[in-house]
Amino acid sequence: MTPFKQYIAEEIAIDHADGLFGRREALRRLGLLGLTAASASALLAACSSGSDTAATQSSAATSSGSGAPASAATSGSATAPGMSTALPTEAITFAGPNGTLQGAWAAAPSPKGAVLVLHENKGLTDHIRTIAGRLAGAGYSSLAIDLLSEKGGTATFSDPAQATAALADIPAEQFVADMKAGVVEIQKRAPGAKVGAIGFCFGGGLVWSLLASGEPQLSAAVPFYGPLPDNANFDGSKNAAVLAVYAGLDKRVNASMPEAETALKAAGMRYRVQTVPGVDHAFFNDTGARYNEGAANTVYGQVLDWFSTYLG
Repeated sequence: MTPFKQYIAEEIAIDHADGLFGRREALRRLGLLGLTAASASALLAACSSGSDTAATQSSAATSSGSGAPASAATSGSATAPGMSTALPTEAITFAGPNGTLQGAWAAAPSPKGAVLVLHENKGLTDHIRTIAGRLAGAGYSSLAIDLLSEKGGTATFSDPAQATAALADIPAEQFVADMKAGVVEIQKRAPGAKVGAIGFCFGGGLVWSLLASGEPQLSAAVPFYGPLPDNANFDGSKNAAVLAVYAGLDKRVNASMPEAETALKAAGMRYRVQTVPGVDHAFFNDTGARYNEGAANTVYGQVLDWFSTYLG
């Protein structure tokens, strides 16, 4: 099992332990990842016994994985950070290393910089489109890339769990190549602008992977509660200033925080590690059960300050 597939499997098990869905659904999702019934049951048991979060069923909406076009001004909570000034996105295609890539582009009228947006493990959802629109409304033209493009795009999956399973089967090197193509596309659409990257959960891990790949064009990077790749070395991306955001209750991802800070120090990078107390993994997603509006607004302000400092 690849590190990303292991991460996704553990995330499913923890979501079950926290009461976000039942055992049958958890087993179905783990089965889509290729786990046997015995292996899936053992993982669920291990995560349930180790969870110190109250298991409460939530009626909050979750990202649907739908690829239907959406205006950034009409998706997500109206009180979510940046929504009041969000701009609409447009569906675009562009050249990738293995064919055509898809994405959602939001152009700032007079861009101060530009940002690559990396989605969670459900693919390019309407929620992630709003992130591109919100950043554009704050002055940063943004491209939310669909990392399921080579499999037809997120819109081809009616079941979000199948989209997640499809992502888990994609090699890490393909993600890196596609992200680099996204950076190139941003530079074409926003010539002269400094480029940053932001990602959430699975996408936060991909921000770390992009940094570890030695992407020299990044001037800023913001991984939100993302898993660190093994033996991360950021020497090739030392020009990027990193704001690493962690959730205080997210023990699984936080376990890699010391290693991330060691790698950032070793590369001589400008960085800040921001741990938000009292919130859990995915606290920024206003369509999810763990959303925390106060923390999300505070951290979004810090993100914009970071981009203002290092992108313009």
